[in-house]
Amino acid sequence: MRFSLLLMVCALCSVSQAALTFILGAHENVCFGVFTDQPRTSISYYFAVQSGGAFDVDYTIKNPRGEVIVTEDKQRQGDFIINADIAGEYELCFSNSMSTYAEKVIDFEIKVENDKNDFKANMPDQPNAKPKAHIENMGKTVDKIDQKLDELLRAIQYYKTRNNRNQATVKSTESRIYYFSIFEVLLMVGMAGLQITVVQLFFKGSRKQLV
Repeated sequence: MRFSLLLMVCALCSVSQAALTFILGAHENVCFGVFTDQPRTSISYYFAVQSGGAFDVDYTIKNPRGEVIVTEDKQRQGDFIINADIAGEYELCFSNSMSTYAEKVIDFEIKVENDKNDFKANMPDQPNAKPKAHIENMGKTVDKIDQKLDELLRAIQYYKTRNNRNQATVKSTESRIYYFSIFEVLLMVGMAGLQITVVQLFFKGSRKQLV
């Protein structure tokens, strides 16, 4: 399966972003593509396996030439930035081929940002405009706020992932305790039945010797 997000970076929109949650079935491969028509573009990816199996997945990132940039196996989450020097479509593929039956729920986010310096350099001078230094300071403040918001969002996503994994661990532990308790009860009943049978055979043998 393959999906194209088509996050095109243009001169009027410096940042494009998309986030989604999807289910990756057993033995299934899913690819997402993001397109940029400008070089010197920053593409950031984030994903986290929320549930399923051992909370791991294989992933591969390819550039527009089809060359593999990053490939890793059995990762629970990933947070990385690619400097896209080549214009075209970049592809991120997830694979659950190692799983025999467990499907995975994955949170996934892509953010594309072009080179802001080129955009600022092309801004025309306007009459009665504020000093450039003041405008640059405002831009830096906005960038810091945006960075802090991204960090806050990632922290929330991290705690969400940890909470889901802890809940899955608790449920798995409860299930194991439940089945172990049933097995222990059955074992005790079986041992009691075996002891009763041995005692009955012992007394039957003693009676035959007395006769």
